[in-house]
Order: sequence, then structure tokens, then C-alpha cells
Amino acid sequence: MLHGRALRYIDEVARQGSIRRAAKELNVAASAINRHVIELETELGAPIFERLPRGLKLTSTGELLVAHIRETLRAHDRMRSQIQSLRGLSRGEVSLATMATLAAGRLADVVAAFRETHPLVSVRIMVGDRAGVTEMITSGRAEIALAYNLPQDSRIQRAAEFQHRLGAVIAKEHPLALKKSVRVADCLVYPLVLADKSSSLRDLVEKLAPANVEVVPAVETNSMELMKRLVRQSQHVTFLNRVDVDQELRDGDLAFLPLSGAAGRQRVSLVHRSRGSLSPAASRFMQFVMDHFGTSNEAKRLPEGQEDP
Repeated sequence: MLHGRALRYIDEVARQGSIRRAAKELNVAASAINRHVIELETELGAPIFERLPRGLKLTSTGELLVAHIRETLRAHDRMRSQIQSLRGLSRGEVSLATMATLAAGRLADVVAAFRETHPLVSVRIMVGDRAGVTEMITSGRAEIALAYNLPQDSRIQRAAEFQHRLGAVIAKEHPLALKKSVRVADCLVYPLVLADKSSSLRDLVEKLAPANVEVVPAVETNSMELMKRLVRQSQHVTFLNRVDVDQELRDGDLAFLPLSGAAGRQRVSLVHRSRGSLSPAASRFMQFVMDHFGTSNEAKRLPEGQEDP
């Protein structure tokens, strides 16, 4: 196998059309470059360059070889760049504050992908309600946070925001499954499994219900797993974000009906403290979150401070 130095020698000779000019460009002895060319031609059993009065020209063999060399060099440079970007990530910890619904949904995919790439970096995830997440990030207990509908706070810097569509989650055989979308009012005739009152999700569902109707849950819980389990084989209806049921939809276990209109959306904020700098591990983990949460079909990424029309 050619060494990296020899690869660059052959590439430069091909660019310059001359061993002498390549040697000058690379600041090495022409004899050293010529030796590498001869050794490689001997190894391949075919000439790489055609010797002409005015310089060197690639043969057909040489053209194939140089194309391979340049791709190898590009791949090598990409690898070096990636290694440089990972400096400081051989060890470390990411501390993240989030909400139960996000922890049980796509965030698990983010953590798995991050751990596969950075196996020596540990991830500590703390779950709380909106007030709890705010306290964890502002007090420094967590470096970063991912949560729904966080309040504006000068101590918090938003790195990215996404909007996720809210909808009714039901069993595939549920009578509502024939609809393409629903209103909260359409669901009130069925027993409801709702997030408890500490959740911003509960606030949004109640705001979307008819003004003269009280939303009374048959089951109230802070466990998203229980919410999904109860609707699998019954007439129950619950309300979750599309991102919260990714895996169940892929598996065909549940159906998701978006709420009609633009009102049924929740804002997910990726934040860190305004003061201080992030660790390399936290910065890298934030990029993984952006990649996973900002590219789905149902998630809409918003620049900081922008309102959805």
C-alpha cells in the first residue's frame, strides 16, 4: 500500500506535469519523488506517466491511479477534519434536562446515535416539568436542556427551536382512525387519557377544546408510556406530539391524527445557559439534537425568536 507522502508526490507530479516542478512545489528532492514513481510503476507493472519532451503526461493506468489517489486523499482529509472536531471528546459528560415526553420519544434515538459515535462520553439525562427544567439549566445542574414551551428568561440562550405537530393518538382500529385529522371536540365523546396538569401538553389540549366544555380525563398521568399503552387496545384517546410516537407509528401499533388548523403545535427549545461556555461534548450533543429533531417531516425548525405564521 502506498504511504500518504507517496500519494501526495504522485498527485503533485500529475498536477505539475513535471517531477522537477513538483519537487519545487513540495520542497523535496526530485530524486526522492522520481524513486517513488519508479517503484510504483514497477509494482503495477505498467507506466504511470508518458515521458514527453515537454514533461510528463498520465497514461491510462496513471489516470485511474490518480483518480484513486485523489479520492483517498480527500477521504483522509475528511477523516483528519473529523478527528480535529472531536478533540476533547475522548472523555467527558453531557448533562441534559428534558421532559418525560421527549425522554420517552425521539431523544432516545439521539442518545443512541451519539453514544455510538462517542462511546467514552457519558450522557446524564434528568427529567422534570417545565419549571424543573428551567431550574436545572439556570442553576447549572444541566449544561443543556430540551423542552416544550420554555418561558423567556435572560439566563437562558436558545440554540434552536422546532415546532412539532400535536394530534390525537389512538388504536389503529379506533372509530376515529378513518379521519385524516380531528378537532379536540371530536375526541371528547371517547374516554380521554391526558397528561397531568403540570404538563404544557395538558394546557394546550384544554385551550384547543370548545370554550364551554370542561375536559375531564378518564385517566390522568405523567407517564407517556402509560398513555400510549392505554390507547393501544381500547376506545381511549390521548394527545401527543407526532415525534412522541415515531417508533409506534413505524411499528404499526398506533395511529396519529393531527389536530385541525395551525394551533395544535408545540414549540421545542434547545437551550443552554447564557453565561459560560459549553463543553465540547455538550456542543457536539446539541448538533446531534439539531440533526434529529430538525429534519423530520413533521418538525419545523424556527430561527430563534421567530413566530410561526
